[in-house]
Amino acid sequence: MNSDARAGLVRTTPRRLGPNGPDVGPLALGLWRFTGSDVGANAALVEAGLDSGMNLVDLADVYGLDWGGTGFGSCEANLGAVLDARPELREQMVLATKGGIVPPLPYDSGAAALREACDASLQRLRTDRIDLYQIHRPDMFTHPAELADTLDGLIASGKVGAVGVSNYTPAQTRALAAHLDHPLVSTQPEFSAACLDPMRDGTLDLCAEAGVVPLAWSPLAGGRLMRQSPLAGRRLPSEGEGEGEGVRPELLETLDRLAEREGVDRAAVCLAFVLAHPTAPVAIVGTQRIDRLTAAQAALRVHLDRNDVYDVVEASEGVPLP
Repeated sequence: MNSDARAGLVRTTPRRLGPNGPDVGPLALGLWRFTGSDVGANAALVEAGLDSGMNLVDLADVYGLDWGGTGFGSCEANLGAVLDARPELREQMVLATKGGIVPPLPYDSGAAALREACDASLQRLRTDRIDLYQIHRPDMFTHPAELADTLDGLIASGKVGAVGVSNYTPAQTRALAAHLDHPLVSTQPEFSAACLDPMRDGTLDLCAEAGVVPLAWSPLAGGRLMRQSPLAGRRLPSEGEGEGEGVRPELLETLDRLAEREGVDRAAVCLAFVLAHPTAPVAIVGTQRIDRLTAAQAALRVHLDRNDVYDVVEASEGVPLP
């Protein structure tokens, strides 16, 4: 065993978005499924997240086209209604949203489209500033120089505080960064114990190189890692079907073993695994249940050492490390 193998790897300190940007907690509130119409219930969920230290609130203009939403922009509009009713909540959050998907194209990061998308998001959110504006998916038919000019202009206008990317390859990220006057402060890849791609494709290496904060979406693999509770021995209440599908049994067994040892549920171990990476990712928690937001805080108390995280990697990939 390495001498530092028992050192805890889970990083619970705040992450700073850019050299002079705001600090955000290690867990973020994801509002992909924020489709309910009850403003009071929605406000209670947001407040619970903020009270739990999830001050980064993650959205996109396209959220609302699925998960029971009423259409494009409806999740942003729902948060806008909350902020209209509870304006004090706006001051407690780092508000992040994304643009660049324009159904049915599907992608358009051209100057006119992106400026229009940003203005529409501001209107739906009922705010005059988006703290973090991210390009949702790369538009391969917009030159990064044009996109950079647009993003720099949005920052100069005061409509946007900082910019980032989502679902970008490292090469696409570097190409955009080369043309920007302002730094990219975040990248948003899918990352979980069941999806190790960012550890293998250079995404997290680029974060380490450039000081970019990784915002991990789907850290529970869309619920697939939550087939059953290791402590209660029963299926957790689902917010979507497909738990356990496409996940190696040995990975679930490893997660359950660690969960039992730590006295937490499997979700806490999954989140802790994401938080253990040395680039200090932020794990975006997408549950729309206050009790699950509260339970997620257990991840910050999980002790994973080097042997533990490599056990998860081997179980996830199904082959021993060389």
